[in-house]
Amino acid sequence: MDSLFLAACRGQPTARPPVWLMRQAGRYLPEYREVRSHVGFLELCKTPALAAEVTLQPIRRFGFDAAILFSDLLVPIEAMGLEVVFTEQGPSLPSPVRSARDLQRLRVFDPWESTAFVCEAIRLLVGKLGDTPLVGFAGAPFTAATYAIEGRTGRHFLETKKLLHNEPETAHLLLGMIQAATRAYLLAQVAAGAKAIQIFDSWVGVVSPEEWDEFVCEPTRALIAAVKAAGVPVIYFPHGATTLLERIARVGADVYSIDWRLPLGEARERLRKGGAAAPALQGNLDPALLLGPTERLRRQVATIKREGGGRGHIFNLGHGIYPETPVANVEALVRAVRGE
Repeated sequence: MDSLFLAACRGQPTARPPVWLMRQAGRYLPEYREVRSHVGFLELCKTPALAAEVTLQPIRRFGFDAAILFSDLLVPIEAMGLEVVFTEQGPSLPSPVRSARDLQRLRVFDPWESTAFVCEAIRLLVGKLGDTPLVGFAGAPFTAATYAIEGRTGRHFLETKKLLHNEPETAHLLLGMIQAATRAYLLAQVAAGAKAIQIFDSWVGVVSPEEWDEFVCEPTRALIAAVKAAGVPVIYFPHGATTLLERIARVGADVYSIDWRLPLGEARERLRKGGAAAPALQGNLDPALLLGPTERLRRQVATIKREGGGRGHIFNLGHGIYPETPVANVEALVRAVRGE
């Protein structure tokens, strides 16, 4: 029998929406904080047994309908040859890509060698998750490129914009290289046992419609098409880009993950207007509501379930769960989604 999660990915009706949360394995969990007290973040990502353990923690505690691999968006960027340093203030890249000459430092890597720890973690998880599907992931070409160009999590993305407009050929080459490397990386995750793939476009909300058309759409569409050809559903998460949804429909994802800035019903109509015939949706609770009273949380859950329509809807947050989130509120959320 198919899982609720995979049925919803295919746009099928489900008795209730499947539920999982972005960043569900993370600092809000005491068992995760216990593991992190003994090991650094990057070491955790690169140690398959530990990565598998923290992936499983929220499944054991809450019984989510899907697990997401514990890793980081910058793992493939590092494997492409850029140094990545993780600190408590976040990741940084000491030698960013700012010119055509810098592209010479990049390579399209073999994921079975350079990121073998990711494939091994997936293999371990497949043996332990039973019927719970595992979601693999990577950053979308544009979001990954912003880290390579900015050298950190961006704020105004001025270096990215400068490269796009001052050296468009270099920008296209960089996006193409990242797309090719990410394609191989995600296909390896599928081969290792991932049942679905989520592509995070965390910073695509900073682009204009013209920049989307010129730089973002094609490498994203090509990446999604390649992963779909491997036989697994693809979820695309264009954070902060609800104004571009008609254009975003062109990328051809199976599921579009929507943030809290737009009701699901409106998002579905705009995606259809852009050419997505029957788009499945994921989302879209504001993660900040998990910090407030459970009565308000339950009301919003009911609204989102109603907008989801009981068909092709995966309940999730509009972005990652906050570290300050009380575990009891996550428990209340899961009960509300399940109608308990």
